[in-house]
Amino acid sequence: MQEFLGQYLTTYGYGVLFVWTFLEGEAGLILAGFLAFQGYLDIGGVILTALGGAFAGDQFYFYLGRWKGPWLLKVFTLIARKFRKALRLIERYGTFVAFVSRYTYGFRIILPIILGMTTFPARRFLWLNLCSAFLWAVLFSLAGYFFGKSASLFVEDVSRYESHLLAILAGLVFCMWLFHFIHARMRRRPARERLRRMRQREFD
Repeated sequence: MQEFLGQYLTTYGYGVLFVWTFLEGEAGLILAGFLAFQGYLDIGGVILTALGGAFAGDQFYFYLGRWKGPWLLKVFTLIARKFRKALRLIERYGTFVAFVSRYTYGFRIILPIILGMTTFPARRFLWLNLCSAFLWAVLFSLAGYFFGKSASLFVEDVSRYESHLLAILAGLVFCMWLFHFIHARMRRRPARERLRRMRQREFD
C-alpha cells in the first residue's frame, strides 16, 4: 500500500495538488502537508505548487469576471444571489477583500469574479493575490505537516498508523467544513425567516 501510494504521489501528486488548489483547496493542501511529513512529497514543492494553483485560480476567476461578468450573472444563479452581498463587502473593505477572498467560506470563487466586474485595478489584484496565495499555501501546508510532527510525539512509528492518521486528519478537515457550513446556514436563517414572512403577508 505504501509503495503504491508513494509511486502514485511521485507521478501525479503535484499535478493533482495544483488542480485542487486552482479549484478550491484547504482540505487537499492540509493532506498534502501531512504526506510531505511522511516523505511522499517535498514540503517546499507542496508550498510552491499550492501557491501556483491558488494564484492562477484567482487570476483566472478575476479575468473571467472582467470578460464575462454579465453573462455569468445571467447563467449562474448562485453568483447572482451573492452578487449584492459580495459587492457590499468590496465597497466597504476594498483592498482587504481582495487579500482575504480565499479565506471566505462560500465566497472564495465569487469574490474574485465580482472584483473583476468592478473597476478594481488588475495590477493591484495581481500583487494582493500573490501575497495572499503565498500566505495561504504556507499556513495550510504547514498545518498538515505539523499534524504529522505532533503525531510523532505520541506514536513511535507514524508510518505504521499512517492510514489511521490520514482518516483522523480527513475527519478533522470535514468537521471544520461542517462547522463553516452550519455557521453559514445559521447566519442566513434570519434572512430566510424575513423572506418567508413577507411571502405570507403577500398571500394573506
